[in-house]
Amino acid sequence: MSELTLTVMRLGFLAVLWLFVIVAVQVIRSDLFGTRVTQRGARRETGRPQQAAARQAPPPQRQQSGGRRGGRNTPTKLVVTEGTLTGTTVALQGQTITLGRAHDSTIVLDDDYASSRHARIYPDRDGQWIVEDLGSTNGTYLDRTRLTTPTAISLGAPIRIGKTVIELRK
Repeated sequence: MSELTLTVMRLGFLAVLWLFVIVAVQVIRSDLFGTRVTQRGARRETGRPQQAAARQAPPPQRQQSGGRRGGRNTPTKLVVTEGTLTGTTVALQGQTITLGRAHDSTIVLDDDYASSRHARIYPDRDGQWIVEDLGSTNGTYLDRTRLTTPTAISLGAPIRIGKTVIELRK
């Protein structure tokens, strides 16, 4: 082999070795210090008023669907009662609400015990709201009972996902 080929192979091997070291350091760093939740939370903080306004913008539809389907015991909002998002309210407008750590979830949970796609809440044909665990690691609890199948939610029943508690209210 020529001297040039040998030098190029040595430099290529050295580059691959350094790339491996850099990737290994990044993996160890993320294991020790976790992900950068502060940046994600900061972006969500700035976007939360816009999202809340967008969710609560069409109240006439909410009143129509509530009056059409159930009457007095029909919930109109989802309220976070415990956790980092305490006080957050989402209007129930007949669409599915997703909960989890993923950025595209309706309610983004910054909780170590929540999965990226943890649970969903959706209306059935009878106008009742159903909660379903989406195969999360730590489970979804309704009134201290771990969910294994989609279950109907009664008004005011606590839904626990990690340290976050959510309730349906009028």
